[in-house]
Amino acid sequence: MANPNGTLVQSPVDRGPLSLRRRLWRLWYINENLRGYVLLLPPLLFVFIMLMVALVTLVAQSFWVNTAPGAAVQYTLANYALLLTPEGEMYRVLLLRSLWMSLMMTVSVLLFSYPIAYILAFHVHKHKVFWLIVITIPFWISYLLRVFSWKVILQYYGVLNSIFLELGFIDEPLDNLLHNRSAVIVTLTHAWAAFAILPIYVSLEKIDRSLLEAATDLGDGLMRRFWRVTLPLSMPGVLGATLLLFIRNVGDYVTPSLVGGVSGTMLGNLIVSLFTRMDNEPLAAAVSIFMMLSLTLVVCVFVLVIGGRRRLRGVTS
Repeated sequence: MANPNGTLVQSPVDRGPLSLRRRLWRLWYINENLRGYVLLLPPLLFVFIMLMVALVTLVAQSFWVNTAPGAAVQYTLANYALLLTPEGEMYRVLLLRSLWMSLMMTVSVLLFSYPIAYILAFHVHKHKVFWLIVITIPFWISYLLRVFSWKVILQYYGVLNSIFLELGFIDEPLDNLLHNRSAVIVTLTHAWAAFAILPIYVSLEKIDRSLLEAATDLGDGLMRRFWRVTLPLSMPGVLGATLLLFIRNVGDYVTPSLVGGVSGTMLGNLIVSLFTRMDNEPLAAAVSIFMMLSLTLVVCVFVLVIGGRRRLRGVTS
């Protein structure tokens, strides 16, 4: 379409689709949250679908009756009823032990990781990337090799006993370093320390240094400034690492089977045995669902308590 001057002008009909595209492009360009959600949607859908397929299959299997292969599928609540009766006390005891051991491991990892992350964030001013790479070096090695390394260190004629003998601290090798709960906690602490160091370091690195200077100007010493400013502002990283480590290690079965022994057995070891050696997949599925529900309850209580304390501090302040 031409105007009186002879130049071509796009009609409103022609401008409509282009205008719509421009509006969509402007919305995409300006709204950062929209871009993030769109980019996250494909992997989230893939993970959700795969997770739901596995979870629905596991839930359905937990109601089955353990029959011969090829027999008709029968459904029952007996698997869950067993977990709540006196005959299922072993499962509840192992669940509580798994939760306790995972909690102790999480605490030990945080106590070990926080000072390292603090030094990296506040006292290392050069070559931070190099030190972050050094922290992740153990993850270049297979998880099984790391666990076997601790088995070599802690066994009866292992590295630790040999050092103690050479230094004269003991007269004969100690037989209580391996195959117990402490060995499981120590091994898991070393294996997953980087998962706590990195998020805590990120939280510490993001702290506005002017807040620390203001606290110093107001008379706070090093420890008082740490408790009032640094630690509260780094709590997102600490809480994220806590949930990641706690949830991950409740169901661990590799480390307890290699270095835990009888006293270090966790619920994951029993689930694997039910699936493989005992050939009782419905009961194994029911125990797995029972563990997931219990873990979800614990995590929800933890999140509600932390959220309630934050709201309470906001009201009182």
